[in-house]
Parts: sequence; C-alpha cells; structure tokens
Amino acid sequence: MSIKENLSDLKNQFKKTDCLLVAVSKTKPVSDIQEAYDAGIRDFGENKVQELVDKHPLLPDDIQWHMIGHLQRNKVKYIAPFIHLIHGVDTFKLLKEINKQAKKAERIIPCLLQIHIAKEETKFGFSEEEILELLQEGAFDELENVRIIGLMGMATNTDDENQVRKEFAWLRGFLDQLNTKKLPNNFALKELSMGMSGDFLIAQEEGSTMVRVGSAIFGRRNYR
Repeated sequence: MSIKENLSDLKNQFKKTDCLLVAVSKTKPVSDIQEAYDAGIRDFGENKVQELVDKHPLLPDDIQWHMIGHLQRNKVKYIAPFIHLIHGVDTFKLLKEINKQAKKAERIIPCLLQIHIAKEETKFGFSEEEILELLQEGAFDELENVRIIGLMGMATNTDDENQVRKEFAWLRGFLDQLNTKKLPNNFALKELSMGMSGDFLIAQEEGSTMVRVGSAIFGRRNYR
C-alpha cells in the first residue's frame, strides 16, 4: 500500500477524530515526507536533531516539526529557531537550556514534560515527585520563553495491554491532578502525547490528544 493509503487506513481506525496524528518520519527520505504532506499531514516527528535540521529546509514551510526523541542540551540551539513542539523534556536542566535558546531566537517554544510511566529503566522522564517538587519550589516561574502545554509518556514495551492501559490512564490522571493546582503562568496543560504504532488505540481511549505513529504510515524503519 502507498503512504496515502496507509494514512487513510490509519485515520479510519482512530477512536478520536480530534486526536492529532504526528507522522514519525525518522530515517525516512524527504520524498516519503512529501508524499505524506501531499496526503494532508502537516505534523512530523523526528528523534535526531541532525536529521531534523537537514530535512527542515527541503520541505514546505508550513510543516510543524516535533522533536520526539531524547534531546541533548548542546543540540537545542540548532532547532530552537523553528521547532513547533518538543515532546521529550525529561530534565529541568534541559528545560532551562530550551528557555535560553528560545530567548536567543526571540520565540516562546511549546514543550511537553516527559513523565516516566513505564516499568523499564531505559525510558527517560521526570517522576511525579520531581514535578510536584519543582512546582512547589517555583522553579518553572523564571522560564519566560517556554510554554508547558502538556505531558508525554511512553508505555512499557509489552504485549500486556492491561499494563499499557494502566500506564496511560495514570498519566491522564496526573495531568488532571496538576490542573487542579495553581500553576505558573507559563503552564497550559491541555495536551497528552501518548501512543505509538503499537498502542495508539489504547492511548486514544485513555485520553491521548496526540499520537506518534511511524511504521503504520511509512513502513518499517530504515536502520542505519
């Protein structure tokens, strides 16, 4: 099937029509991204800064680029001028660097706080306690060039759907809990980025507002 057909098939499976589809284009050529763009997709996710920087000038200006991978602080400056949303903000030091580079670029960069919800130690993210502590300390208040618009989480890589559902449901509950608190002015917690090719339907049922899907659109990843 073509990319256009894959997208049509995927959208027909969606449980929520208002859930944003972020097409994960990592390792994929510009021609594949253009094909998905021509089929109506405007949001694309990359997990490597260099690949993102290389692709950005070769594709239409109205593409909204999402940084979905683990982001190193020394790479933030390369994407600060144009990035639409950074999903994986997993440390306060990284958030401070994003704020610094956003200020230089004269922008306010939207970010999601990545929360560690999986049973795997290999996944990145803040703990619940860390977020609550930072809020109590007022640590976020000084960051004038970032806007925290929601949370992101990656479920355990398992065939146990109940485990995955439980993790997504917990993250939704944590977002709701945070929204009962007095939050800093740079917070507007509306988005939940959870769900990928293997679990996006469960994620949507549990309240995801954006899913990150790659292989179901573009086929298997090109490892290199």
